[in-house]
Amino acid sequence: MSVKAHTRRIPEWKVREVEELAELARKYSVIAIVDLSNTPTAQLQRIRRKIERKFGDKVVLRVAKNTLFKLALKKAGIDPSPLEPYLTGTNMFIFTNVNPFELALAIDKIYATKPAKPGDVAPTEIVLPAGDTGFKPGPIMSVFGKLRVPIRVQGGTIWIAKDTKVAKPGDTISPELASILQKLGIEPIIVKLKIKAAYEDGVVIPADKLILDLEAYRHDVAQAHLAALMVGVEIAYPEPKVLELAIPIAVRRALAVAAEAGYVTPDNAEYVIGLAVARAMAVAAALGDTAKELGIEVQTAAAAPAAAEEKKEEEEGEEKEEEKKEVSEEQLAAGLESLFGF
Repeated sequence: MSVKAHTRRIPEWKVREVEELAELARKYSVIAIVDLSNTPTAQLQRIRRKIERKFGDKVVLRVAKNTLFKLALKKAGIDPSPLEPYLTGTNMFIFTNVNPFELALAIDKIYATKPAKPGDVAPTEIVLPAGDTGFKPGPIMSVFGKLRVPIRVQGGTIWIAKDTKVAKPGDTISPELASILQKLGIEPIIVKLKIKAAYEDGVVIPADKLILDLEAYRHDVAQAHLAALMVGVEIAYPEPKVLELAIPIAVRRALAVAAEAGYVTPDNAEYVIGLAVARAMAVAAALGDTAKELGIEVQTAAAAPAAAEEKKEEEEGEEKEEEKKEVSEEQLAAGLESLFGF
């Protein structure tokens, strides 16, 4: 009696699926794994269309079995083991060369809506708009009353009198509200795709690392730039933008050192002497009446502006005299020219 070995024939569609997935894995550097566990088919199709409109031929979206995906990775020369923890449930795979962080940020902003069911949580504020509902008067009027929605009957139908907020973010949607929303065609529940992880050139990036807080990132970059600039200024790093800040600071510090040491040069004399005089006046002011006994006249804060104003007036008077002198010389030259003809 002979025993024949029976080999299981692999369906042709699975072979083709593995080949196509392997070719995509070789062609693109980034693969994103998207969780479809709680995504209704209708909303998934709408989101897919939005992604394809945004990225065009830069992305390829494929829903495939996890086992076939792993076989495809092996066939493409990629070790699937780092991705094993994410290959559970129903998944969609995105193949692309787009930066994974850019891809994740874009997909996080793309969504579809679906009708609310009793027990759902309102993701945003829900408002019933004013206008004709198209409903005939009847028991439904009591539902509006329970929801505290002002209505009136006009032309044989129920009208909502004004825009009315019926739920705020985080509220649980009641059976009555869910029924009214469905009848009005309002879909308040937001459906988004959730990326589990992204794979790029051998590196697996989990979901919590993919979505960046851009404002916080900008702040961190700005702080890092400022810190680097401060270090550069301190060490006088020979970079034009750094030296623009470092040189004035170095000059001020050199002047301060010269003033402390009493070192006077033609360039710093005004600063050093001015600082010494200011300190002397401060000491004299602190002596109070003792300064008068010593014959030291202290210029008060009130007198200083007056003296400055007086000096300013003197300088202005000198300028006017100079202008008069210049004008008279010009007039004299003009008179000589007219007199002698030259």
